[in-house]
Amino acid sequence: MKQLPFITIVSGLPRSGTSMMMQVMEAGGIPALTDNVRPKDEDNPQGYYEYEPVKKTRVDPSWVPGARGKVVKMVYRLLYDMPADQEYRVIFMRRNIDEVLASQKKMLQRSGRQGAAVGDEKLKELFMVELDRFDRWIAAQPNFSIIEVDYSDMIASTGAQCERINEFLGGVLDCNRAAAAVDPTLYRNRS
Repeated sequence: MKQLPFITIVSGLPRSGTSMMMQVMEAGGIPALTDNVRPKDEDNPQGYYEYEPVKKTRVDPSWVPGARGKVVKMVYRLLYDMPADQEYRVIFMRRNIDEVLASQKKMLQRSGRQGAAVGDEKLKELFMVELDRFDRWIAAQPNFSIIEVDYSDMIASTGAQCERINEFLGGVLDCNRAAAAVDPTLYRNRS
């Protein structure tokens, strides 16, 4: 595969299917930028596909140029810190907010941690405000292109979604291998 001239970013809310999309991208032939610091577990049996340096991009963006031609996972809030001198293609995962909250709760319970002391309705409202702000911001960034992929659509029509993503990325994805990476049995928190 030829080196892509841009950085592919998989983003979205936590528990929105970003790890699944990273698996899809890697299986489809785009190298994943990950350090495997966070191990696989019951919540993400295929791995989290995280890369620790993304969390410190605001103070140290030195990792960014080396990400060209690769795919990296980032929570949407971290995209604000990305340097303006690179081109980014963002695959943004959307998922029903009730499913996101249910998945987060189960993950926190399994790990023995407490969630935020904010109720679900307030948390939904906060997420919606944050996502609206993000949507307006990214639309104004000339170096960012974005495609939205609904998590349930990715499960229900994997091949068609992979084709959409492939077109967005310029035809570099092996769609058959990418689609084969999706495991519908991991869609456990449905609303």
